[in-house]
Amino acid sequence: MSIYTQTYTSPVGELLLGEYNYQLCLCDWHNRPKHNAFIKRLSERAQQSIINQDTLLLQHVRQQLEEYFTGKRHKFILPLRPIGTAFQQQVWQALRYIDYGKTSYYQQIAYNIERPNAIRAVANAIAANPLAIIIPCHRIIAKNGQLQGFAGGINTKEQLLNLEQQYCAS
Repeated sequence: MSIYTQTYTSPVGELLLGEYNYQLCLCDWHNRPKHNAFIKRLSERAQQSIINQDTLLLQHVRQQLEEYFTGKRHKFILPLRPIGTAFQQQVWQALRYIDYGKTSYYQQIAYNIERPNAIRAVANAIAANPLAIIIPCHRIIAKNGQLQGFAGGINTKEQLLNLEQQYCAS
């Protein structure tokens, strides 16, 4: 299996989408240096080439993202393959339980995964999320309510949270 990639121009910036073995492995800001390293590592680990080609799954991803940005979709239904450590997987899974239009904070995620002293490690795992928006890391804010760190930028995080608040009651 090759790794297929496509870009998607969203209302909050260009995203790079990646599919491996019929599963979404990447949805990240196109200008983010980390995703290039991620794709390279995945390609080397799987010993597969990276092909810029559209697929049925990537079409579904773009469709669901369009629905998300217009308030018609509050939950993504896609086969996911976020590549990371067991700890990162645990954190990313916890993020998927944060409801549309709601927020949580780093310490709460640490408690949710029964690692209350791992707040910094949780923050690092969230920062490494390869499936931005799909796994909603933008819903994590500081305990004091401030918006903090986001790969797409604080303005983008604010736009995503405002978008969800706008359509939350629908």
